[in-house]
Amino acid sequence: MAVLGISGMQYSGETFPDVRIVLGEDSNVFTQMISQRLKELMGVDIEICRTFEDLQMANELSQEPVVLAISNINLPGAENGEALEYLIDCNIPTVVFTGTFQDEMREKLLAKDIVDYILKDNVFAVEMLAESVYRFLTNHRHHVLIVDDSPTARALLSSRLRRYNFRVSLAESGAKAIEILKANPDIGLVVTDYNMPDIDGFELTRRIRSVRGSHELRIIGVSSSTNRLLSARFLKVGGNDFMLRPFIDEEFYCRVNQNLDTLVQIKAAQARKK
Repeated sequence: MAVLGISGMQYSGETFPDVRIVLGEDSNVFTQMISQRLKELMGVDIEICRTFEDLQMANELSQEPVVLAISNINLPGAENGEALEYLIDCNIPTVVFTGTFQDEMREKLLAKDIVDYILKDNVFAVEMLAESVYRFLTNHRHHVLIVDDSPTARALLSSRLRRYNFRVSLAESGAKAIEILKANPDIGLVVTDYNMPDIDGFELTRRIRSVRGSHELRIIGVSSSTNRLLSARFLKVGGNDFMLRPFIDEEFYCRVNQNLDTLVQIKAAQARKK
């Protein structure tokens, strides 16, 4: 049965019994809570690693690859962040679950291309962690198109989305975006720059909306302009959201999630009517 998470994300009731997830955590309270919640929501039996040595053995002594790691920054035997460094060096996607957090720490974590970080400092911490895990396991079902004439901007956005396990297509122009959309009807989200030489973001949005509604495809406009009216113009031509650059990683991911959550719920409601 479908269940709504605290952010509005919808758990489908699907289970992932064959997915290998390791948890690096030495707190008995959190290991029990996380194990129980992931089992209830996703049917996942996580492997608990209470020390750095346990974590290394779980990874190196099994032929089955680790799909996702959840880890505290510090573990017994790795009091200076060595566990996280080890997971990143092994190219294991990692969600950091930590009770210590400062601005400097945030910058270091994001620079390591972790999947996400969750703070232990609130009563919803385990629920937020469960949502992060579920999104990672299911984000590959979402196909996102990035439209921007800047190679640097395209690379930055695509790396962010691929970190979260989305499928990503890239277009360097509005014309190319239309071509890709025609060839890939499964695309559910378009992230488009406003200022492009051939077809700007407004016109691209208009053309998309002439054939595909918000119930089929979501559109987020982005721009480096200081003109605050751009957001209103994007929304009036059919956009669903708008962000001004430079934006924060967490905000970008939240906006992407909110739009895709809405799309999932619309499709689920349509399916129930049939």
